[in-house]
Amino acid sequence: MIFQFLGGLGLFLFAIKFMGDGLQKAAGDRLRDILDRFTTNPLMGVLVGIAVTVLIQSSSGTTVITVGLVSAGLMKLRQAIGVIMGANIGTTVTAFIIGIDVGAYAYPIMALGAICLFFFKKSIIQNIGQILFGFAGLFIGLELMSGGMKPLRDWQPFLDLTVQMSDIPILGVVVGTIFTLIVQSSSATVGILQGLYAEGLIPLQGALPVLFGDNIGTTITAILAALGASVAARRAAATHVLFNVVGTIIFMLILGLFTNYVEWISGVLNLDPKMQIAFAHGTFNIVNTIIQLPFIGAWAYIVTKLIPGEDSIIEHSPKFLDKNLITKSPSVALGQAKMEVVRMGEYSIQGLEETLNILKTADTKAIGKVSQLEEAINNLDRKSTEYLVELSKQSLSGHDSQVHHALFENIRDIERIGDHVENIIELLQYKESNRVKLSEQALKELEEMFIFTLNTVKMSIECLDQRDIALAQQVIENENEIDNMERRLRKMHIKRLNEGTCSGSAGIVFADIVSNLERIGDHASNIAETIIAEY
Repeated sequence: MIFQFLGGLGLFLFAIKFMGDGLQKAAGDRLRDILDRFTTNPLMGVLVGIAVTVLIQSSSGTTVITVGLVSAGLMKLRQAIGVIMGANIGTTVTAFIIGIDVGAYAYPIMALGAICLFFFKKSIIQNIGQILFGFAGLFIGLELMSGGMKPLRDWQPFLDLTVQMSDIPILGVVVGTIFTLIVQSSSATVGILQGLYAEGLIPLQGALPVLFGDNIGTTITAILAALGASVAARRAAATHVLFNVVGTIIFMLILGLFTNYVEWISGVLNLDPKMQIAFAHGTFNIVNTIIQLPFIGAWAYIVTKLIPGEDSIIEHSPKFLDKNLITKSPSVALGQAKMEVVRMGEYSIQGLEETLNILKTADTKAIGKVSQLEEAINNLDRKSTEYLVELSKQSLSGHDSQVHHALFENIRDIERIGDHVENIIELLQYKESNRVKLSEQALKELEEMFIFTLNTVKMSIECLDQRDIALAQQVIENENEIDNMERRLRKMHIKRLNEGTCSGSAGIVFADIVSNLERIGDHASNIAETIIAEY
């Protein structure tokens, strides 16, 4: 009985993940984009949360993506709360699918899925095959679990437990929570509950608290995703827990009334036992969302107090790009674009400062922040470029056209500085993971070149902001010094290698960091040259 149940559970979990992956591939890589773009207000967030969860068949998947977006600074906490509420509603679709009795057709559907997977090369057909195979596996897994659970109807300890769960509803909540914490899929535990209820092994009064507990247990995935993430990501995960706990408390207080309602509506709509649980699950999440949606601001305030700390999120979204200005005042729009490009440059400076700190201290904790800065630079690069392309369709003066063209060049150079910072981070990670030792002299030389390059980049962004030609000329002079420094440091390091002071692997790390710093200097010089070209 245990083997059959565990085998069925394993197949169910695999099938739902396999189907979700297929749905995700079919949807393309636009899920993050959808979540980022359409969550402008809490209600839209709820609708997007429902849509994405229905697409990937996993509320855990949606909440993990949401926590990731909050951690990356692409989504604010208030937006995330709406998405998480929507994800809870979206996951009820799985229970309704399970409620439809297609078990008899599961094997031919699985065969059709296998044919699509093994005999067709087109990715779209492969994705459809994966969805069909997973969909059928879900029902076969459920059948195996139901078959395994049948002997429970004569097992006295289980019968005693179900009686206790009916008499002590809180016990049902605990059972549902713990089981979902272990399995990490509320869809699986709701499916098992549907099977138990359909077999007459548990009464409705005992099943509903287990259902509420399943919703609390599913929050574990978001909690795991938020561990080690930003403060805002941990707050988003905490909201997911609190949302389901408060919903459970509300429904436990009206359990008798809710049980009568489910029995009444089941009679009116002539629902079978599995569909009754699906309907109860849907009602719980929809009503819970309607009750709590107006309090999103309060939830954001509460979790901010519960999880204190300065939010070190890097703002990925543009601050200065107003599309209305493009047609109304192209010249002002150009000024706004320049401010956004300068902001990009400030992020590249922050990335260099964090990287220098990692080089000095060998403390790799700041690597996450550098990655966030790089993501922000890439996002601002894309948005600023799109803005400038729209702006190019307007009539610009001769000087404005020159500035417009220069900003395209500046964006590219700043983005490349970010890429070189990322290269240096990878070299420092390689150095730590492979225990590569650089001599004190080598570290001192790297630090000296790093500080000089950092100051040069700062000057280039300042001259871009102030349109300062004297500062631009100083940047070009500094860049020549960076070139000389690179040649000098390479020669000195070759000497150390020959003397055996530094190892070969240390030599590669040293040379590559110096090379990346030299290229950063080139890009700083390119920015300065666009300023000089204006005059």
